[in-house]
Amino acid sequence: MAVNREPVLKRCRSLGLDPTYLGYDKKSNREVRRSGRKVSEYGLQLREKQKAKFIYGVLEKPFRNYYKKADRMKGMTGPNLMIMLESRLDNVVFRLGFARTRREARQMVDHKAFTVNGKLVFIPSYQVKAGDVIEIRESKRSSQHFKDIFEVTADRTVPAWLTADAENFKGTVNQLPTREEIDVPVDEMLIVELYSK
Repeated sequence: MAVNREPVLKRCRSLGLDPTYLGYDKKSNREVRRSGRKVSEYGLQLREKQKAKFIYGVLEKPFRNYYKKADRMKGMTGPNLMIMLESRLDNVVFRLGFARTRREARQMVDHKAFTVNGKLVFIPSYQVKAGDVIEIRESKRSSQHFKDIFEVTADRTVPAWLTADAENFKGTVNQLPTREEIDVPVDEMLIVELYSK
């Protein structure tokens, strides 16, 4: 399985991205040295695509597949793409506060820590639907790891389209998010322009 192992803060610096969007509270003290050259239109489009891929931890081939699927759906392609990325299981686990970062959420889903509607799901890209109930498995609930996570994520704001119930180790998807509810700093229209060339 291909994994992006590039240091997170270094990548955030190069994309001009705040690490808090990925769940990291560290800040980089280094300055990004920019050349005086003007960024081309293609360069801007490419950067937005790289941002979206990096935030959600998706590689090029699956990302292109998301785009094709979003293009076939009703409505506008850009918002459809962002909604599909946001409703991945690993992202929902992160949003519910069951993981400190999206990378950690992905790893925990891989390690079979969650059930969806009572069934074990260990595919990070699994698309959740309205009404789905995500629970931490019984065998994992007593681990110190989750206690540490809940301490860190206790003051994190859960989006309105989700309901988190940390005491009962579960969360519910009230509805799929709208584009306005997704607080990710990505201009998806530039991604659409890039792929539609």
